Amino acid sequence: MSDSQNSVSQNSVSQNSEQPNTVTDGATCGVDDNPLSAAYYADSALVRQVELIENVRLARDTYRVRIHCREIARRIVPGQFVMLRLADQQNPLLGRPLALYDTALDDDGEPIGIDLVYLVVGKMTRKLATAEPGQPLEVWGPLGNGFPTRACDHLIMVAGGIGQTPFVAVAREATGRRQYGQPLRDMPRVPQVTLCYGVRTADLAAGVADFQDAGARVVISSDDGTIGHHGFVTDLLEQQLAESTGATRVVCCGPEPMMERVADICERAQVPCEVSLETPMACGIGICFSCVARVRQQDGSWDYKRTCVDGPIFDAEKLVW
Repeated sequence: MSDSQNSVSQNSVSQNSEQPNTVTDGATCGVDDNPLSAAYYADSALVRQVELIENVRLARDTYRVRIHCREIARRIVPGQFVMLRLADQQNPLLGRPLALYDTALDDDGEPIGIDLVYLVVGKMTRKLATAEPGQPLEVWGPLGNGFPTRACDHLIMVAGGIGQTPFVAVAREATGRRQYGQPLRDMPRVPQVTLCYGVRTADLAAGVADFQDAGARVVISSDDGTIGHHGFVTDLLEQQLAESTGATRVVCCGPEPMMERVADICERAQVPCEVSLETPMACGIGICFSCVARVRQQDGSWDYKRTCVDGPIFDAEKLVW
C-alpha cells in the first residue's frame, strides 16, 4: 500500500480513550471467512492517537515505524492494515494505508505495538521519514480481511517492490513462531515457507533478515542483477513450483502486472493463490468507493468490490485483471 493512496479526513479521528470507537456492532475483523462477503467493515476498528516509538531505516528510502497501541496489536492479523496520519499536521490532511509488518511484544510475550514498513514516495512518507520518537500519530484499524489460515506443505510468498511488507507476519504465523488476533488464530504449521522477493536493485532489498528470523527461506531477484537472480521474481516462482512437493499455496503482493502474472502461473499450475491488492484507497472503511476491483461472481459475470472491506486479500482466480 503506497503513499499515493489517501484516507479519511481528521474529522473521522477521535481522542484516545479506553473505549473502542466503533460504527456498529458487527463482524469481527480477521475471521477466516469468505473474503468476498464484505464481512470486514470497520465496525470493530479502533481510532487512537499514539506516539511514534521507533523509525528505523531498513533499506534505501524504506523505513520501519513502531507505534505503541496495545488494543490494535491484540486484534490485528496478517494481511490487515491500518490508516496512519501525522496528528499535528494539516498537510497532508489525509492518512495513508499501511499493512501490518509485525506486532511488537512486551517482556511477557503480549502484543503491545505494531510495526509498519513504508517506502518514501510522497509528501506524507517524506515527512514521516524525518519524524522522531514522540511524534504524535493518528491511527485507525485493524482494517480489511487478512490472509486466511489454510493448511499446506509449502507456502510460497511472492513480493515485488514494497510488496514484502505483509509477509513477515504471514511467515511467523505459518512457522508457528507467533499467533495473531483476538481470539488467537489457529494456523496449521507449514513445513516449508519461501519468500520470492523481487527488487529493482540491491539497496532496495528490505527486511531480509526479518524473514529469515521468521523461518522463511529467501530467494531474491533484481532487475539489474545486483542481487540474486537477474530477472523477474516470477522466474523464481516458477522454479519454486517446479521443485515443490506436496500441497503448495501461493500468496502475493506487489505491482499489479506482477500479480497478474503470478495469478496466471498459479492457475496453469493448479496452485491456489491469494493476492493482497495495492489499490489506491481514500477512506479505508468502505464509504468512498475509490478502491474498487473487478471480481468474478458465481454466475460468471463480474462486479466491483471494495478493496478495503471486501479485501485487500482476494482469491487470484476471481479477479478480473
